[in-house]
Amino acid sequence: MKIALYQMHVIPGKPEENMQKISQWFDQLSEEIDIAVLPEMWNTSYRLSDLNQLADEEGNVIIPFLKKKAKALNKHIIAGSISYKKGDEIYNRALVINKEGKCINTYDKAHLVPMLNEHHFLTSGEKKSTVYQLDEIEMGTIICYDLRFPELSRSLALEDAKVIFVPAQWPKSRIDHWKALLRARAIENQVYMIACNSVGYCDESEFGGNSLVYGPDGSLIDSLYYDEGTLIVDLDFDAQEQIREAIPIFNSLRTDLY
Repeated sequence: MKIALYQMHVIPGKPEENMQKISQWFDQLSEEIDIAVLPEMWNTSYRLSDLNQLADEEGNVIIPFLKKKAKALNKHIIAGSISYKKGDEIYNRALVINKEGKCINTYDKAHLVPMLNEHHFLTSGEKKSTVYQLDEIEMGTIICYDLRFPELSRSLALEDAKVIFVPAQWPKSRIDHWKALLRARAIENQVYMIACNSVGYCDESEFGGNSLVYGPDGSLIDSLYYDEGTLIVDLDFDAQEQIREAIPIFNSLRTDLY
């Protein structure tokens, strides 16, 4: 399974321009790509105080656009997350669109970043992330700061997720945490961690790039650095099964103790 990640410089507060960038990127992908992955809040970036005007109302603009693209290109889209407005509430919502053009999974970011006062502008999700299937492979999505809460990734692994996607706008100042946490989640859950970060700035915040993929044994499969670009990786699920058989951690869980 071949996966392409877009390490994107999201233009703050410019949803239309970001959609145009996304569309151009989609159109440049080769036919062999199965899944295209986008970063967090790619429609608006972190212009939090402007989200009431900028967020996509009920997804009425972005979701039809993504469905049309997925079907036309015959590719699944892990559509990162967008600022999504519903009534008076604004969510950081992850979207999964399959190659038939159907939205098969959504997830609203559960853990809001206190350092950015996200809770003043966004509503946290009330439901946990759930597993979905693409090409008969179980997968899940968490968003950026969720990475710091291992229980969420573990809950997906216990639902038999083989892959966990992490769209993000993770800061450059804490990029060492990004890499360490992703590797830990990969090792402890024996999953592929596929992390798509942004680059560039939003006001005072600089994003750290380093979009990367860790294998289920914690090995770094490939990585980008600090420039906008595309990362392409090929996942080997037979190798993942061998890793799980060699170290059967899920058979050793003590659910009677924790």
